[in-house]
This record gives sequence, C-alpha cells and structure tokens, in this order.
Amino acid sequence: MDSQGRYIVAITGASGAVIGLRLIEFLLNYGADVAAIVSNAAWTTIRLEVLGLSTEPDIINPEYDKRFPIGNIPGLFKALSIEVDTMRLKEYRPTDWQAPIASGSSFFDALVVAPCSMKTLSAIANGYSDTLLTRSVDVSLKEGRRTILVPRETPLSLIHLENMVKAKRAGADILPPVLEFYTRPAGIKDLVNFTVGKILNLLNIKHNLFTPWGE
Repeated sequence: MDSQGRYIVAITGASGAVIGLRLIEFLLNYGADVAAIVSNAAWTTIRLEVLGLSTEPDIINPEYDKRFPIGNIPGLFKALSIEVDTMRLKEYRPTDWQAPIASGSSFFDALVVAPCSMKTLSAIANGYSDTLLTRSVDVSLKEGRRTILVPRETPLSLIHLENMVKAKRAGADILPPVLEFYTRPAGIKDLVNFTVGKILNLLNIKHNLFTPWGE
C-alpha cells in the first residue's frame, strides 16, 4: 500500500498528550507513515490523563499495569482498543540518536510537537538539541519543512511569548489548543478533534473531525 506521506509526531510532558495520540491515530488510519517520539515526562502524563492511573510509585497497582501497558504506543492503543496500522508506525526514544530522523538526509513531510511543553519550546527557540525530539525539530526547521508546535500553557509569561516569536521567526507554526464553541462541542473528544483538525488543515490533509465555519 502506497504511503500518504511521512510525518513525525512528538509528544512532550505538557498536559494534553491525547492531542498527539489522536493525531497519530488519524495519520495512521489515513495511510501515512508516522515516526513518533514520546518523552519520558509524556508517559507520566499519559498515565495520569489518558489511563487515569496514579503516578505515585507506592500506590501503582501492578494489575493495572498488566491491563494498560505504557512505554510504547502500539501497546497503549491496544489497551485502549484503538484500531491502527502499527506497521506504519516507528517509535523512537528521546535518546535514540542513531534514528534516521536525527539527520537532514532523512525525508519527512512535516513535524508536529503536540503538546509542546514550555521546556521543549525553550529548547527549540534557542537551538538546544539535547534530545532526539529537539534535534528532529531542529532538522525540520533547518531543512525548511513544515513544523507545527502546539504549546500547552496558560497564562503565558513574557519568556514563553518571546520563545514563541523566536520559533515562529525560525519557520514554525504556533497552534495553541484554543477552546472553540461555534461547533458546539459535546465533550473533550470534540475539543481534541478540533485541535487535531486544525493541525491537519496546516498539513493540507482533508478530514471530517469538525465542521468548518459556515458549512
């Protein structure tokens, strides 16, 4: 089966990991190849926000760990009964410096950091490539490829805003997961789909995750 493109999706430890997971799910079902990078902090967030499990070691239930394996996306999708073509998914740890996406010679259509923590934003804005995640963003920017950052923080300090301006000037799109009401969202799923849909709009990928204004 021909690929519908190659994309990198990075998930950091900011609140809203479900946005990145939903984007990966959509892209895989769309027929795209996805390279995913999930930070260590992101797995803690996934445990708390997606699986609803404790992050405190002394009260973690090992039986829950058997039912909800974390540390790899296919295992997570399986635990959540999400059907995806995992053959199109390649995962990398933040320390996998030998990964192809660490080099500009590796082609991909676009990169999305969803959600993007303020720590990651700061590293991106200042060219501090201390992990595969920030290195892959550095590659995307230097190669002139579409780079979308989904910063998840509020309120924003002057430092945050200045880092966003730096990243924008370097070529990144800044797409905060802003609440919307004109589509009359029924719950969190609709709000997540709206943000993912806005990302897909920037990637020029058609979708039906929400109804555009006036249609």
